[in-house]
Amino acid sequence: MIISQLFAQQGKWLHYEIRGGVMREGNLSFVDSLQMSQFSRELILELNQLGYLSPKSNGIWTGTDSLYLQIDTGVRFEWVKLSKGNADPLFLLKAGVDLRQFGGKSFNYAEVANIFGKILDASENLGYPFASVALDSVQRNETRISAALNVELGPFITFDTLKVTGNSKTKKEFLSRFLQIRPSTPFSQKKVDQGIRQIRNLPYLRWSGEPELSFQNEEATLYLPLEDRRVNAIDGIIGFLPNELEGNRMLVTGQFDLALYNVAGRGRSYELHWQRFNQFSQNLNVSALEPLLYGSGVDMKASFSLLKEDTTFLNRDFRIDFGYRFGEGAYLRFFSRRQAADLLAVSGLSELTVLPEVGDFRFNNYGIGIEQSWLDDRFFPRRGALAQMEFAIGNKNIIRNTAIPSSVYDGVSLRSLQYYLKGHVEKYFYLNSRWGVLTRLAGGLMENSNLFVNDLFRLGGLKTIRGFNENFFFAKNYTYLNFEPRYYFDTYSYFMIFADVGRLGNSVQALVDDYPYALGLGFSLETEGGIFNFIYGLGGSNTQDFALNLSKIHFGYTGRF
Repeated sequence: MIISQLFAQQGKWLHYEIRGGVMREGNLSFVDSLQMSQFSRELILELNQLGYLSPKSNGIWTGTDSLYLQIDTGVRFEWVKLSKGNADPLFLLKAGVDLRQFGGKSFNYAEVANIFGKILDASENLGYPFASVALDSVQRNETRISAALNVELGPFITFDTLKVTGNSKTKKEFLSRFLQIRPSTPFSQKKVDQGIRQIRNLPYLRWSGEPELSFQNEEATLYLPLEDRRVNAIDGIIGFLPNELEGNRMLVTGQFDLALYNVAGRGRSYELHWQRFNQFSQNLNVSALEPLLYGSGVDMKASFSLLKEDTTFLNRDFRIDFGYRFGEGAYLRFFSRRQAADLLAVSGLSELTVLPEVGDFRFNNYGIGIEQSWLDDRFFPRRGALAQMEFAIGNKNIIRNTAIPSSVYDGVSLRSLQYYLKGHVEKYFYLNSRWGVLTRLAGGLMENSNLFVNDLFRLGGLKTIRGFNENFFFAKNYTYLNFEPRYYFDTYSYFMIFADVGRLGNSVQALVDDYPYALGLGFSLETEGGIFNFIYGLGGSNTQDFALNLSKIHFGYTGRF
């Protein structure tokens, strides 16, 4: 009796028995006969994959809604040999194909399909996107099967130049190096697929359509419909206040931020950030990125930062990074860094008998950083994750300060090994078109036998623990968690509430562990010319009460062009 004819009837209950090389039976219920038919086909396919190529089945109706299904597995077929046929052994090696696995084993459709898939994948990544593969010279001796591979590679295809079809001013030479798709090199579908996905890691570009691939004259041309995004930013506030310490002179305070991306269409980036909120404290950060240095796959970034902490100390930090993209969203960098710190206020230090909390030092260190991004948008993510970690180690030299008695340095190791480790993981949950959640977990630690306060991590403010002034905390080790539900009322505009909590350790100043926490709300509004942010937060810690009169407001407008 033919099963498909039986399943044309309506049925709900099935009792099946498999006999022969495989013994199994069971009872199942189904909504309709279509599901019963699908289950039967899956049983036959499973037997085929075990080497039973000619199972026999028989279905007997025992009622209006019950079917008794019998399956005899039949004989089990085995491979004698699967030979390379006309396939190049070196090509099979590159494809990761080992034909020795087919000797004396049961015939398995899935294994053959897997071999075909490996060969086709290797072909399309070695310049042969139109290759085909089949079994040839198939021989059967009772239950034993032998065959040979027949691989037709088709024409050899090379890459032609990229074509940027959108209004982006990005140079196609830069995109060619970034995507590793160079003219006259063998076609690779893997490079095309990875390259298309890598575009989202360039925050200054967006798709204006679907990328296309065309083949002609044994060349492949990739068309990229790209347009430039308005991600360059400029933001500044300048304040003129009476200088109470210097008579009638004016005190200039303020903040200035400038970020330029994809300069000259070659992926270069430049940033400048300056802050001064009182007469004696200010910080400056400048950086420049040159991607794909001299046509290689290596990026170089140089950065300099300066921090003047009232009249206490002055820190300078110069750093050079060399970075390399080694996978989709993966970035590895090595860096060399020199940190220098000097005391500013030295009055009263001549009476010291031990090292002060703030000191003069030079710290030359070398490190490694790794980043993995799964974000849907590098600048305005709504879903995905980002993980970053950085480790550095080097020699720290304590500099003798002439204002401090030389006896203070007796017994102190002026040259010692110092290291630090820091990182964070953030995850964006996309619940629906209106609701989302940002979570971020960060941590860091540093170790040295003679740490100073001006060695330590600085935390607090908009990008770490909100509800506190910028760089409010000093920490030798820290962890903190940000939790931020969002309600989107436009693509990149949203209302939010937040809760931040952390743990900070500072044994340098002999402080007990601090557990700061903060609550607040705010919004981010995208406008025609930029983004306006407003955040109101209340924070509590060992050194700040959780009180309305100590609340903090973070707001600003960042112009985009």
